[in-house]
Amino acid sequence: MNPIEDLIRAVPDFPSPGVLFRDVSPLLADAAGFSRCIEQLAAPWREHDVQAVCGIESRGFIFGAALARELGAGFVPVRKAGKLPPPVRGVDYQLEYGSDRLEMAVGGLHAGERVLLVDDVLATGGTLVAARTLVEQSGVELVGAAVVIELAALDGRARWAGDVPLQALLNY
Repeated sequence: MNPIEDLIRAVPDFPSPGVLFRDVSPLLADAAGFSRCIEQLAAPWREHDVQAVCGIESRGFIFGAALARELGAGFVPVRKAGKLPPPVRGVDYQLEYGSDRLEMAVGGLHAGERVLLVDDVLATGGTLVAARTLVEQSGVELVGAAVVIELAALDGRARWAGDVPLQALLNY
């Protein structure tokens, strides 16, 4: 039985020179490892009465949908611009080299619902913070965020302001 960390592949110089990419594909391909990962991601949230899990495109969909099932919650995708039919709610945000937009279907979340936000990796924090903004615009109670991997050297956690918990399964 491999620890979850052993199922994350380090790929040097991808997608560009100097970057060490953390590939979750081997974890996803290992049934027992993926199951343990979802169980461990769910553990801190079991007593929070989570009603919906929002997963961020694209690998956040995989972890988010499995986590929603584990917690007995619904799943709502947070997508890149132009991927959902209208009506949508969106938020523009800045990246290190440019900007991007996230969108969510209007009516996917309901005011007062208890929501967990999920992604695969926390790097610089821009995408996770933008998704948080988008989710909170729905009038829900954001109980927290969960990521499989946190790249601590990039200090994305510093952008996660306030008292909403952020849990990372693995730290690099």
